[in-house]
Amino acid sequence: MKKLNLSLLFVLFSFTAFGQNTLKLGTNKSPKATLADVAWISGHWRGEAFGGITEEIWSPPLGDSMMGSFKLVSEGKTTFYEICQIVEEQGSLSFRLKHFNSNLTGWEEKNEREEFPLVKVEKDAAYFDGFTIKRISENEIHMYVVISDEGKPEEVEFKYFRFNNK
Repeated sequence: MKKLNLSLLFVLFSFTAFGQNTLKLGTNKSPKATLADVAWISGHWRGEAFGGITEEIWSPPLGDSMMGSFKLVSEGKTTFYEICQIVEEQGSLSFRLKHFNSNLTGWEEKNEREEFPLVKVEKDAAYFDGFTIKRISENEIHMYVVISDEGKPEEVEFKYFRFNNK
């Protein structure tokens, strides 16, 4: 019984939670995973956040990565973009992104990017360090990201629905 309790405590402290839906990797090593584990993310998705319409488009796995883009439109104008990738390397996955203003000037320095190593993967969820993607159904995904506003971390939810523009 003591061994089980110690194991549970280790698991709880190993995956420190940022918020209700996001995890932190801490000093742990990313688990083994391949792009096949997250291929369900591919598609054209739309939702609402930050007072506007959000759009994510993800390609199916090809080579060692999946390519994604994000756009926020408020009051009929594009506010900003993100170029994203989920890359397979060293037997695991990492989520990377760069931000751009509406005129494509970058937020990060030329050779910098945001990076979220994999913490845990499940059949319908991928937990990256501070960034989670969950499949709710074939036509709905939710993304959760920890954003620091004035030094205070806050988990933000994005609800997306499969977009069919036919």
